Amino acid sequence: MSEELLDEITSINSIYGDNTLTKTSDNSNIYALTLPIRSNISLRTEFPAGYPNVPPSILGTQHIGENVAKGEGQQIVDSIRAVLEEVYIPGSPCIFDLIEEGGQKLQQLGLDSSTREEEQQASQANGQGDEHSGNLEAHSDEYQSLDDLGDPPPWVLSEVITEKKSVFLARAAEVHSVDEAKSYLAHLLATDKKAAKATHNITAWRIRGENGVQFQDCDDDGESAAGGRLLHLLELMGVWNAMVVVTRWYGGIHLGPDRFRLINQAARDAVVKGNFSPEGEKDSKDSGKKKGKK
Repeated sequence: MSEELLDEITSINSIYGDNTLTKTSDNSNIYALTLPIRSNISLRTEFPAGYPNVPPSILGTQHIGENVAKGEGQQIVDSIRAVLEEVYIPGSPCIFDLIEEGGQKLQQLGLDSSTREEEQQASQANGQGDEHSGNLEAHSDEYQSLDDLGDPPPWVLSEVITEKKSVFLARAAEVHSVDEAKSYLAHLLATDKKAAKATHNITAWRIRGENGVQFQDCDDDGESAAGGRLLHLLELMGVWNAMVVVTRWYGGIHLGPDRFRLINQAARDAVVKGNFSPEGEKDSKDSGKKKGKK
């Protein structure tokens, strides 16, 4: 197994789950690929020795679970093969793009919904057909209109960082309550489609409330340990009454520990630009003095 393939497997399984890409046997280049959108079917995927300079192959289905309609497995195989031809670029790992684009393709073809449809039919047969629609109405309250979300948060953006096709962008904003921080994050994900579809939106905030009460929290959003590291950076920089969201779009190449450095680099840039730390205020004052001398 090449180092590139090993890195890709590690990265894919860290994002989608440990069983997304698994080896079928010890002496084989064949892996079982399970698309998150269809967890009851896995695809038999062969990686030739020259991968990623040579494309992988979808050989067929590795496993088909219960409640799968006859012929549906082959439909999925054919669809994913077509997607693979579109996304593969010689020399570049392609499984992340295959999973993302393949999932969208299956949704378009209605091949992601067979289990849900069967459950709905069974529910209707038991006289519970209205329960599902009622739940949809209840959940619809969670999707606020843009007017309900309020004014756009006063984000300060970092410079965009690109590393091995992964892209990092940090946003920082002044906040004075936990509710305000949560509303800012909700506004971002509701109004920015690119951020909402990103691989991770890592978040941290530190707030000083009334009577000296302090609040701080973080969220990895699937990037294990990244939230805690981001919060630690804010502590080191002496940041208060501010939140930071670092958005990462994964590029298909595993970055290893470097990803934490890049996350913090983007975050620090946004914090300093927004003067949310003593370090940022100092930089701003120094900049003003320089301008005054001219």
